[in-house]
Amino acid sequence: MRPARGDPIEPGTLMALAAMGLAVLVIAIDFSALSVALPSIQDDLNADVASVQWVMSAYALVFGVFIVTAGRLADVFGRRRIFFTGAAVFATFSAAGGAAQDNWWLVAARALMGIGGAMMWPAILGMTYAALGGTRAALAGALVIGVAGIGNACGPLLGGLLIHTASWRGILFLNLPIAVLACLVTWATIRPPPSAPHRERMDYAGILTLSLALVLLLLVLDQGNDWGFGDVRIALLIGGFAMFTAAFVAVERRTGEHALVPSDVLRNREFAGASLAIVLLSGSSFAAPIYLPVLLRELLGYGALAAGAALFPLMAVAAVSSFVSGPLYARFRPKLVTAAGAGAMAIGMLLLAATVGASRYPPLVPGMALLGLGIGLFVSAATTAGVTALGPARRSLAGGILYMFQLVGGSVGLALTTAIFTAASEARVHEDRLAGLLSEGEEQALIGLLANTGFAEQIVERFPGRAARLESLARDAFVSGIETSFAVVAMLALAGLLVTALWVGGRRRSPVAEPLRAARRLGSGHRS
Repeated sequence: MRPARGDPIEPGTLMALAAMGLAVLVIAIDFSALSVALPSIQDDLNADVASVQWVMSAYALVFGVFIVTAGRLADVFGRRRIFFTGAAVFATFSAAGGAAQDNWWLVAARALMGIGGAMMWPAILGMTYAALGGTRAALAGALVIGVAGIGNACGPLLGGLLIHTASWRGILFLNLPIAVLACLVTWATIRPPPSAPHRERMDYAGILTLSLALVLLLLVLDQGNDWGFGDVRIALLIGGFAMFTAAFVAVERRTGEHALVPSDVLRNREFAGASLAIVLLSGSSFAAPIYLPVLLRELLGYGALAAGAALFPLMAVAAVSSFVSGPLYARFRPKLVTAAGAGAMAIGMLLLAATVGASRYPPLVPGMALLGLGIGLFVSAATTAGVTALGPARRSLAGGILYMFQLVGGSVGLALTTAIFTAASEARVHEDRLAGLLSEGEEQALIGLLANTGFAEQIVERFPGRAARLESLARDAFVSGIETSFAVVAMLALAGLLVTALWVGGRRRSPVAEPLRAARRLGSGHRS
């Protein structure tokens, strides 16, 4: 029996929630923990910089591609079964990655870990909503998103600690006992659902076409800034993405009720609104945590650990507000919570755009805190609004689709941020060249140096006689790039706020609307 809102949660349910929290934590940690280990991995496995980046990208790419399929599998074959299968895959290839003897062995293991994590995530979301019941749906969303926020925030710190005390391999081996414990508690506390009288067929053609489309899209976003969006390879990837997307739409229309993404999901206006709002607002939650540490290292001279710790106002507030969003969602209208979160994200990005030029840390703190508040409120509440807009039988699929949109939106926002940063910083350097402050050779040198970290040290090495002046101009160009890109991402967040206000969390109704609607229903009943 599901608990009513005021009833205490049973001990068995609390144990189940703890297991779900552990599983979410380990999935989230693996998105960020290895980021601080890349130099160690590069040295240990004798890899180059370009290939070692795939240690991070492979996990996120495969996770984003497979998560919608995994959500559908969980709804069709049972969330408990898919969770156990995903946990086994995740733990097995964590061990394989920890034992890797070369970089591509590690990349392959990380990619297969992404499949396991993608199977676990929507199953966890569906089981958590089911365990708490409809009256506590907001608490379920707050729990999952809040723990994920803690995992993302603690990942680099945990990774740094394990590297300092043992090895980067410890990050991967740590997944095994956590996954086993989560499975044991889930086995003991969550009962398997009764067997359905009939099982839906899986839409394998839909899985194939959607997966190929998403692979190509994420490759475009990942490689576009490196290759250039005018590169013929990017054009071919975009063409392939368009072709497989059209094929997916055609397959879904033909498949009908057994489609990977059924028509009732596509027609649900509130779910579509939540998905679009998440796409527009995810750029902010991806761009700021990536670019702010670079800013702190390049302009303020912070070390890697100090730059990561400086994000504490953003990460800590995001994690806390994710948990707070549950009670707020239950007490106030969902639209109020989602709109407040979206508004805080947009204003936070605008504040950051206005303060990055101060070249001091304290002015950045209000913008980071406000952005963190918005991320915590919006992501949790929008996920709950989107998932509960569909029936209980669709909740794992809904969770998978929403998380896929979060990853795609974040990747789009990050690619856009990088492209605008590059264009704006290069334009500023060119203006200095036209003003006679730089020679042509110095202009080309600064443009090349701004594309890499540690530009200040490289300027001193290459131009010792002009280092102070060139470093000042490079810093100005760097700040101009971040200001412009953050401002554009803030505009996307404002668009997300508009979508949220119109379509997420239910429409606003006048005080007389519901009585009139009830009266019409009563009248139609008398006529029948």
